[in-house]
Amino acid sequence: MENQTNHYDYVIIGSGFGGSVSALRLSEKGYKVLVIEKGKKYEAKEFPSSNWNLKRWLWLPALRFFGFFKITFYRHVSILSGVGFGGGSLVYANTLPIPKKEFFKAKSWSHLANWDEELKPFYQEAKRMLGVTKNPLLEYGDKALKLVSKQMGKEDMFEATDVAVFFGEPEKTVNDPYFNGEGPERAGCNFCGACMIGCRYNAKNTLDKNYLYFAEKKGAEFLTEKEVYNIIPVQNNSQTTYKVKWKSSTKLFKRKGEITCNGVVFSGGVLGTIPLLLKLKNTSLPNLSEKVGGNIRTNSESLLGVTSTDTEKDFSKGIAIGSIFHADKFSHLEAVRYPSGSGFWRTQMFPMLDGKNWLIRLLKVIIELILHPIKWLKLFFVKDWAKQTQILLFMQTINNTLSFSKSWFRMKTKLESGKAPTAFIPEARKLTKEFAKIVNGEPVALLSETLLGIPTTAHILGGAVMGKDKTEGVIDKNHKVFGYKNIYVCDGSAISANPGVNPSLTITALTERAMSKIPDKV
Repeated sequence: MENQTNHYDYVIIGSGFGGSVSALRLSEKGYKVLVIEKGKKYEAKEFPSSNWNLKRWLWLPALRFFGFFKITFYRHVSILSGVGFGGGSLVYANTLPIPKKEFFKAKSWSHLANWDEELKPFYQEAKRMLGVTKNPLLEYGDKALKLVSKQMGKEDMFEATDVAVFFGEPEKTVNDPYFNGEGPERAGCNFCGACMIGCRYNAKNTLDKNYLYFAEKKGAEFLTEKEVYNIIPVQNNSQTTYKVKWKSSTKLFKRKGEITCNGVVFSGGVLGTIPLLLKLKNTSLPNLSEKVGGNIRTNSESLLGVTSTDTEKDFSKGIAIGSIFHADKFSHLEAVRYPSGSGFWRTQMFPMLDGKNWLIRLLKVIIELILHPIKWLKLFFVKDWAKQTQILLFMQTINNTLSFSKSWFRMKTKLESGKAPTAFIPEARKLTKEFAKIVNGEPVALLSETLLGIPTTAHILGGAVMGKDKTEGVIDKNHKVFGYKNIYVCDGSAISANPGVNPSLTITALTERAMSKIPDKV
C-alpha cells in the first residue's frame, strides 16, 4: 500500500465509531473508500492479560509502546482515549446509553434541528449494528451501587447498563448471532471484567466485528499504522480534489506517502481530529472556521474509587460497566471494573481529600498518612487491586467549555466558558463516600485529581461543533465542514453538547445520520 497511487472517492481518517460507520455506509453507496488508522490492528490473542503489560496496553511511541490505550495530560484535564483498528471500541467499557432529553434540548445546538426526533431511527440502527443488549448479571459492585440508590430513595433510577456484548454460553463459539450468519463467529462472555484491556474471548462487540467487518466486505480498504499529517486542496477546473499525505506512526524511520481523493471524513477523535484541523487552518485549509478547537467539553466527569482490605469481596467480576445510577437529571454514576491482576491504577491512587489549593491538599494527605499509616499501607498494598477496588465514574450534563489551540509542541487548553472543569464535584464525592460505607472501604482518587485538582475524562468532546454558519461552528448540522466541499467531521469532535453519559452510541447515531444525507454514487 505504501506505493499505491490510487484515487479514492473518500479517505476516512480514523476507524472509531465515526470512521467505521462512514466506511461501511459510503462503501454501501458505491464509493471507493480508504480508511487510514494511526494505531495497530490487533488479534484477540495480542491483547494483554493485565494492564501491567504496559507495552501492549499503552500507546506511548516515545518508549516504543504501541498499545491501544492513551493517557494525555493538559492543564485543565487529563484525557483517556483509544488508538487502534476499531478506535475507542477496543478500550471502552461497552456501555451504550441514549442521553436524557436535556442533551437534545441544549441551547448550544437545539436550534439546528429537533434532535430527539431526528436521531431516534439512527439510535435504533446503531444499537442493532453494535448488538446492544441489557447486562444480565449484576455483580458485587453493581449491587452495592443499587443499595446506594435505595438508601437515597431513588432505586427506580438504578438500572443495568445497555452494552455491546454477546451474552451466549461463556466462551462457547457460535456462528454469527447478529447478522443472519453473515458476520464473524462469536463466543459468549465469561464476565471476567477485562473489557477495557481488550477482550481476548471474542465476546465484546468491537467495531472490527460489525461496521469495519462489513465495510471490508463491501470493498473498503484499510491502511493501519499510518498518520495523516497534511491535506491539500487541488483545483481541477470546477472540481476540488484533495491530496492526503501520511507518515508511518510506528516505524523508527518514518515512511511517507500520499493519495488523492474527492472527499475526506475526519474521524480521529478529539485528540486526532482537532490537532490536525488546527494545523491545517494555519497552512493548507485557511478557510476553516475560527471555531476550530472551541467548545471542548469534558462531559463534566470525575473518576473516583473505593478500596477495601476485605479479600472476600471481589469487585473485578462482571463486565466493565454493569450498572448506572441516575442520581438526578444532570448526574450519573457508574460502577467500573478491571479484571483480576490489573492493578496499574494503584500507582496513581491517593486518599480522597479536598482543599482550596494543592498545598493544603498535600498537607492533608501527609497528615492522613501520618495519622493512619497502617490503614493506608494495607490499602496501597492490597494483594489484588482490581479485586478489591471499585472504580466509580461520575458524569454530568452541566455545561462548561474549554478551547484547544496550537503551541510549539502540542495543543494547550484554555477555559472558554463556565467554571473550569474540576476534580472536586460535591455530588460525586458524596456518592463515593456512601458507596464506601456500604462496602466497608476507603474512598480514593487519582493523584492528579487529589493534588493538582485536574479532572480525568474518558469522553472528551467537541472542538469541531455544529453551527448555523462558520461564525457559530466548524460544521453544519449534516457534519459538512464550512468553507470546503466534501469534507466532514464524524467523531466526538462533532458532539455539540454534554451528553452526560457514555457518548459512543451518540457518535454512532450522528454518523449514521450524516452518512444517510450523502447520495449514492452515480
